[in-house]
Amino acid sequence: MMLSEDIELIDGMPLLFIKSLNAIVVADMHLGYEGVMAKRGVLIPKINFKKMSETISAAIEKTHAKKLIVDGDIKNEFSKVDEEEFNELYDFIMFCRNAGIEPILIKGNHDNFVERYREPFKLSVYRQQAVIGKYLFFHGEELPELGKATKGIKAMIMGHEHPAIGIIDAIGKHERLKCFLYGKYKNIPLIVIPALNFFAGGTEINMVPRSELLAPIFSKLNLDSMHAIAVGYGSTIDFGTIKELRKLA
Repeated sequence: MMLSEDIELIDGMPLLFIKSLNAIVVADMHLGYEGVMAKRGVLIPKINFKKMSETISAAIEKTHAKKLIVDGDIKNEFSKVDEEEFNELYDFIMFCRNAGIEPILIKGNHDNFVERYREPFKLSVYRQQAVIGKYLFFHGEELPELGKATKGIKAMIMGHEHPAIGIIDAIGKHERLKCFLYGKYKNIPLIVIPALNFFAGGTEINMVPRSELLAPIFSKLNLDSMHAIAVGYGSTIDFGTIKELRKLA
């Protein structure tokens, strides 16, 4: 699905491709997730990195991208770098090198201490936001800073919220699908990317009160007018506006 002449949502994948940057964009990988959860007493199969790598590899094969922009929260812990996170961050860098793709990280609120790996891994790291080409990338725990440096941008792209939609059918079955959100902020196109993390089911935007959403930008725009573009079962489909989807909740 093409959002514009330059931005493609690849069918069934929670990521996008920007042709002018030759870049795949993902968000909210939360590397080391299973190891961190195990230390909290929650045992889950260690498959997150494998699933994400497979998805990125499939996107690279389809697009021949040369850059991979991680729009925040490459790791999981807030206050430290867990051993599992470090190991998977190393594996991720090696994966990118073997795939011939350059990783670029926009720091999110989970990405404390990531700068220490900038030099040894030759990792491009930006705090909170960066203008790359004609696009403003920001994670989303803070409002984007708009000014001279962002004048003329084509779109803003963020993560953080892990958006999803909830649908209840006629017999009461509840379905949750990860989704992109697509709308405008201060008359600039805004795209919110779903979490790449395999275990992050997401926040059901059409069911959760606006006051419970994480990203402050949602209090500054018309959320009901945003389109939810659902990802699942090998497809990417525009389900219409959040206002319309509230009727299905």
